[in-house]
Amino acid sequence: MISQYQESLLLSARTFHSGPMDSTYEDVLENLDSGIMLFDEEGVLSFANKQMYAILELQRHSILGCTMVHLLSHIQLSRFKKKQLLRGYRDLVCKVKPKYEFVDEYGRYWRVTLSAGEQMKGYSLITVKEISDYKLIEQTAYQNDSLAMLGKLSASIAHEIRNPLTAIRGFIQLLRPHLQQLGKEEYAKIILAEIDRANDIIHEFLNSSKPSVPQVGAIPVSALLKEIVLLTESEALMKGCQINLHPLQSEMIISVDVKQLKQVVLNMIRNAMEAIAEKADNDMGKIEVGARREGAEVRIYISDNGKGMDACTLDRLFNPFFTTKENGTGLGLSVSDRIIKDHGGCISVSSRINEGTRFVISLPLTH
Repeated sequence: MISQYQESLLLSARTFHSGPMDSTYEDVLENLDSGIMLFDEEGVLSFANKQMYAILELQRHSILGCTMVHLLSHIQLSRFKKKQLLRGYRDLVCKVKPKYEFVDEYGRYWRVTLSAGEQMKGYSLITVKEISDYKLIEQTAYQNDSLAMLGKLSASIAHEIRNPLTAIRGFIQLLRPHLQQLGKEEYAKIILAEIDRANDIIHEFLNSSKPSVPQVGAIPVSALLKEIVLLTESEALMKGCQINLHPLQSEMIISVDVKQLKQVVLNMIRNAMEAIAEKADNDMGKIEVGARREGAEVRIYISDNGKGMDACTLDRLFNPFFTTKENGTGLGLSVSDRIIKDHGGCISVSSRINEGTRFVISLPLTH
């Protein structure tokens, strides 16, 4: 039966004469928020609603009478959509999967389902529905579950790890004069630096599981950014980067926890330095920092000309534990995202491979 259905969908196009459809049913299908395509028993498209034409970006009634083969060679259909039609056909018909999901060229998520068989009396119904909102809820739930698990984990192990680290640090400090006499003081420096790094990782775990309540105070955006750039510009120069702070067009005041917001922006600038360091060419690294007013909000941006990120990395960027760094914890951006949301704002990011990345932090202005 499946092979017969495949053959019917792959018939060549023929002249199509639409049979009468009950106007009530047609009105219902026309006003659904999902795209609908109905193929008859010979695999010929007999109906498509306006939402389907909008999804395919085609003119009304331009594909009636087409088979799947004819659709795949339709001159007005984009190459991307032809590719998705072919993949959907392979998954739904050839592999008999219950659904096919994909992301379109605009970043929207779609789910395609097929209804066929005896209950359809030889007809085949293809439904295409946007599921971007469901995917967002799914990702948010995953992040919340991960952070809840992280809270339990970090609370139980942080104390047990910190105690021996403190003891080791103390004994290394006592041994340091003896190592100096042996000409091995660098060993003590390395051990102390690694102990401090381990403590920093524990601190990140604790912050991500139980972020402190923001201690809110009003501060000018310009003063905040100037202070952060001063803190990082020497480190940037050592790493072959140049930080440019763009002058603000007007004074903007925000009510934030200054310490937490510094943590967020510093994290993004340091990420930019690392992205520039990993870039293949020898071009001068540039980090642009600035802010602008957008209605009742301020947009703080940090952009770089580093190695950039692909779409897969961007999708998972704020997930706890996700990292592309060899020694990363995968917590920096997830903590930053939570801090900004606690302040009533949001973070957006855009990136291109070998061109760079741009983060934008949106926060409400104080009136």
